[in-house]
Amino acid sequence: MAKARALDKRRKSIRNIRKITRTMELIATARFKKAMDRAHAAAAYTQRITQLVSDLVASGLEVSYPLLEGREKTERAILLVLSANRGLCGGYNSSVQRAALVRYQELLQTVPGVELEVSGKRGIAGLRFRGLTPTLTFTHFEDRPSFAEVDVLANRYLQDYAAGRIDRLDVAYTRFESVSRQVAVVETLLPLGSLALPATPAKGAASQPAASPSTPIRYEFLPSAESILAEVVPTSFKVKLFKCFLDAAVSEQVSRMVAMKAATENASDLIKQLSMAYNRARQSQITGEIMEIIGGVEALK
Repeated sequence: MAKARALDKRRKSIRNIRKITRTMELIATARFKKAMDRAHAAAAYTQRITQLVSDLVASGLEVSYPLLEGREKTERAILLVLSANRGLCGGYNSSVQRAALVRYQELLQTVPGVELEVSGKRGIAGLRFRGLTPTLTFTHFEDRPSFAEVDVLANRYLQDYAAGRIDRLDVAYTRFESVSRQVAVVETLLPLGSLALPATPAKGAASQPAASPSTPIRYEFLPSAESILAEVVPTSFKVKLFKCFLDAAVSEQVSRMVAMKAATENASDLIKQLSMAYNRARQSQITGEIMEIIGGVEALK
């Protein structure tokens, strides 16, 4: 049996760990609430502007827009992976890396040139450990990404796609569906025609009848269709990319909150077990000391 002093020392160290994990759980809970509010605020706008682009594509316009047109042959693609800068968030980083690796292998088989861009220190280290060297890395996107930061990245992708330097953009991130469900997914954001799909209704929401292909939605453009498309189409891409960053930030905080709560509970259980072992060891030590005293008294008689 371990000595009582060693058990007490270990119990104190686990109590300190429990204080740290409890504090991290509270911080993650506060950050999660703020991040979830931002994600919910952007969800309705993202869904509506995506639906608008879908209606414009289905309306049979004679005006074509380069960002909506797919390439006949994909020569160069970019895979953007959104991970976290910090760990201690369960399987958040590993799940998005696994999803990204599957898509990366698929792209290597069909696309001659594939570039890998990673956001987050954990994703960068994890992919390098697997022998993959990212073309570009980003570490400045924290748990509160701003639209201005994402706008710089989105403009570069739009310019490269319009100039023909890239033909496809995939984003691997963790989509936030609810507090109890976050899914690592890979979505194709460029060409923008891939975004012009009907949105999947949420559970419990009333499903709206889809517009019939034979009766397309008619729009009146003022001053012109070209000017409206030049404004709406790039904005829809920027908003969608920003929503990916917001979902990734919310999912990270949820994963960290759950992981730290589990760590706190495990520390509490371990402290209880160590307390029982300490009491038994202490009682055994006291009993041994008493027996030594009694033996010494008997020897002096």
